[in-house]
Amino acid sequence: MKNYIFITLLLVNTTYADSLFSKGEKSLGVTLGADKSFGNNYTVVGANVNYFVIDNLSIGASYQAFVGDKPNINEVTVPVTYHLPLENTTYRPYIGAFYNQTFIGDSAYKDYNVMGGRAGVSLQTSINSFMSLGWVQEFSSSDKQRDTKGYPELTAGFKF
Repeated sequence: MKNYIFITLLLVNTTYADSLFSKGEKSLGVTLGADKSFGNNYTVVGANVNYFVIDNLSIGASYQAFVGDKPNINEVTVPVTYHLPLENTTYRPYIGAFYNQTFIGDSAYKDYNVMGGRAGVSLQTSINSFMSLGWVQEFSSSDKQRDTKGYPELTAGFKF
């Protein structure tokens, strides 16, 4: 099992439509962070896409690669996020859940799954941008142990 310390340094979303959280909205993003796994330090790079299937509810997919050491680690995540619809305010609380599959590029280690949740607040900073700050909590288990860990999440979004 890996020790997981992850701090999101930057996540930038590009949203295409009139409203940030309306049905049909799409976002693309990039992730840059750091992690320590298997006693090694990694740089984490990734990409994500989200689509609002109904107002305030998005479903997405993301990929992250852990680079800079061995073994090779790759993650695929499917998140679902709901932004609470508040009227006449510049902020929106959000809650979400996700499923993650981690692939380890070494036969000495097993691939594993993680499920988790996230919660936070998105703040509209201008007519075309927002920032979000939240907390992510992960839950995983293997044949021998159960593990839980949490970390902060920082997001900056821009609408074009």
